[in-house]
This record gives sequence, structure tokens and C-alpha cells, in this order.
Amino acid sequence: MAASMSDESGPAAETLIAQALHFIEEASGAVVPAWQPSTTFARRENASLHGDFSYGRSGSPTVRQLEQILAKFDEGADARVFSSGLAAVTCLMETLETGAHVVAPRIMYHGARDWLLRLQDKRDLKVTFFDQGDPGALAKAIRPGKTAIVWIECPANPTWDVIDIPAAAETAHAAGALLAVDATCAPPVLSRPLLLGADLVFHSATKYLNGHSDVTAGVLVTAQGSLVWSEISHLRTYMGSILAPFECWLLIRGLRTVFLRVEKASQNALAIARHFEQHAALERVLYPGLESHPGHAIAAQQMSGGFGGMLSMLVKGGADETAMVMSRLKVFVRATSLGGVESLAEHRYLVEGAHSVVPKNLIRLSIGIEAVDDLIADLEQALAA
Repeated sequence: MAASMSDESGPAAETLIAQALHFIEEASGAVVPAWQPSTTFARRENASLHGDFSYGRSGSPTVRQLEQILAKFDEGADARVFSSGLAAVTCLMETLETGAHVVAPRIMYHGARDWLLRLQDKRDLKVTFFDQGDPGALAKAIRPGKTAIVWIECPANPTWDVIDIPAAAETAHAAGALLAVDATCAPPVLSRPLLLGADLVFHSATKYLNGHSDVTAGVLVTAQGSLVWSEISHLRTYMGSILAPFECWLLIRGLRTVFLRVEKASQNALAIARHFEQHAALERVLYPGLESHPGHAIAAQQMSGGFGGMLSMLVKGGADETAMVMSRLKVFVRATSLGGVESLAEHRYLVEGAHSVVPKNLIRLSIGIEAVDDLIADLEQALAA
């Protein structure tokens, strides 16, 4: 499956990703990358391998092609793909020694938060949660010489707080810690944390990178090779959490339209946020693209091409009033997840359960690529109750 690749100084990211790094199969001239499903790879008479692969649990041609695309997209040194976002998170956390210290946001993706709490109980992991909306909270949470990983989300799900990534990197590195950034809601179309000083970037590739709600996948991208990165690669093999080749092929296909999808979703989200910013039925609209958002200035510095397709609305009242608004939606799909072409709505507190720290009146919206007037009209009729 040999392919010709573009020059380092060549085309823009939009071109490279749309063409899957200018893939052309030498044997046939095909412009669509092939899917290689083999789980095992033959050896020669002397037991040497024909290429770089021996067994599918450690890698394969389709997996590697996807990883090359993702590393280039995030401008990192290398990438590893996993069977889910949480598989990537657990693999990273497995590199920690028993009793290690981790710093993470108080409000974050609840699956990762739950896993950290489990490790705190089972492995004596020391976890300090900080308020990502407070500029001074991160420095207070870090323990110099003891903190191993600082985990941040930018923007933070589902309140969309924005953290200064270069400042967070400087603070983490001064304490001897790695900075890992969950950039799921701000894919490389919008932000590249590795260029801002982060050591690792995480994406739930289920979301914007794939963009069609039909692949479950996770990605870690590193700024440079390291002992931790080497261990992550080995652990993925031992844990069996590699992404299967067909899902890799689907993800490559989804990536080829990521710029169009994310830009359209960002445009729709900004229009919706501005329309409802002063709505009588809402306490507040949370979206970093609004000038009223406390993190707007930092977001404008760190993001390009828009502010993403995610926003939240705080309904006047409590959980009951919010549930009523949710029940009246007709165009928005009531479902978990985000980043697809269809618009989704979720009453986040009810989904997360009793341990949730998210406001009870928060509706999280993943804005898709539909006609924005249809989305606005649907929210208007739901809020009219």
C-alpha cells in the first residue's frame, strides 16, 4: 500500500487532510486509501518480517496510515489510536506509578473523571480537582516534584470554560509534570495545543474527527518521543485496546471532510448563541465565541477558524423545567455524544447521575450542519413553554 506523501513545506492542512496526506496507491492509482483487514503478517524463511507488522494487536497498515494523518494534523511527532476515548485515557493513566499525583478539572468529561476516582480508590492515585474557570486555581493544585500529569480540557465540557494553554504548560513543566490536553471539542481545525506547549493531546475521535456518529475511537498525539510515549505504545499492545482496521478506515474517511463540518458547525453555533444570549427563558448561554464569555479573549488567541460547535444553555428554573424543554424538542435529537453532522441535545445532569457536578438546569447542545434557522426555531418553540 505504498503512497506518495506531500512535502513538509507543501500544502495547507485543509489540503493534506482532504487528500489523506495526498494518498495515491502506486499499484492501481487509487485515490481512496485501502482497508487492510489482516490480523497476522507472514515471515520469510529466516523468520524476518516482510515489513513493519507482525500481529494486528500491535499495529497494521491501515492503523499506521491513520496515525500518520493524525500526527500530521495535530503537528505532533507521533499518534496512537485506541478502541475508544476512554481506552486512550486509561492507557495514559496506566503509565502512572501507584500513589502518583494527577491534577484535573472539577468539571470535565464524566467518564474520565469517574476513572480517575476509581484509580484514587483502587490504586491510591492522588487526584486534585481544580476550578478551570479560576485563572489561579491550577497553580494552587499542582504539587511541585510530585504531580505527574496535569490534565485539562479546552474548552471544558459542558461549561466551556477556557484555560490559557501556554500558561498551563509553563506551570506544569515548572513542577516537573506533563501537560495533557483533551481537545475533543476543539479539534485541530480550531486549535493545536502541542504548538502551545502541551506534551500530549487527547481526542475522543468518536466526535469531531470522525464526525458521523458511526465510529467509537480515541487518539493520543505526542509532541515528541519519550519514555512515557514508549510505554503507552507497549501498554496498548498488552491491553489489546488498538482500534480495528475497518474503524480506522472509516475514521480516515470521516477526517477528509473535517474542515467543512467543523467550520459549518462553528458558524451555526455562533449564530444560535448570539440569538439566544438575551432570551427571557434562559439564565445564560455558555459559548466561548460570545464576547460576554469570560474566556472569550483567550479563546480568540488560541483558536482559529471558529469557536466550535458546542454550547450550553442554562434554563430558568431547575431540573423539572429543563426536562420539559428537552421533551419539546423536535429537530434536535435527544442523545448522548457530540461532534456529528446531526444536532444533539442532552440534559447533562440527568445523564451523569446523582454524582454530577454540572448545573441541574444545563442543556448541552452539539450543533450540527443543518439549516441554522431550523435549529433556532426548534429551540424557540421548546423554550416557549
